[in-house]
Amino acid sequence: MKIRLEVTYKTPKKTEAFFRSEKMTIGQALLITEDLEKTGRAKSITFIDDYDTTWKRKDLQKYLDDLETEPHEITVYFDGGYEIKDRKAGLGCVIYYNQSGKAMRLRVNALVEELDTNNEAEYAALHLAIQELDFMGVHHIPVRFVGDSQVVINQLNDEWPTMEKALNDWADRIDEKLKEMGIAPSFEVISRKDNGEADRLATQALKGVKVTSRAELE
Repeated sequence: MKIRLEVTYKTPKKTEAFFRSEKMTIGQALLITEDLEKTGRAKSITFIDDYDTTWKRKDLQKYLDDLETEPHEITVYFDGGYEIKDRKAGLGCVIYYNQSGKAMRLRVNALVEELDTNNEAEYAALHLAIQELDFMGVHHIPVRFVGDSQVVINQLNDEWPTMEKALNDWADRIDEKLKEMGIAPSFEVISRKDNGEADRLATQALKGVKVTSRAELE
């Protein structure tokens, strides 16, 4: 979550001015607030988040303290594989995150039937990852989503039109879920080679190998 400051500044001669900052991290906002308060010239300081919600300083501090024990700094890799003959899709996702001072990785895959295209499988893999984030209790923070599907990434970034109804339905479902969870997403395309871990999970799912694992990283 990013914060911007709105400050009413009062000089010793009682001249007032209003300032609005750029967005910054919560830690930076609290540090600058502390420095401003030392001058004794900050008449009022307001904290505003990405959703234009106003926060009290003590609530921001509590949020920051709680964040250390909750998953944060999250990057999600996802991939979907599809077999036309059997109409089966293998879904794979890898979630990297920090929690309680530890670097963690969650790997999950799933086998899904009755999808019609590889693009649907890619969307379904992303949806699987978002469901896992929900199970982890991830809410109201930014999350980086990474995949090798230009169709999915560019459509969700509103760079490509979504012409097919099935894909449009998936995109709407994902948008609604992210809004419900308060997640601020960013979407990034990478090469298939760089998405190998999620791709292997999708392939394992198609072969009937179920994977669910959580590990602390060194």
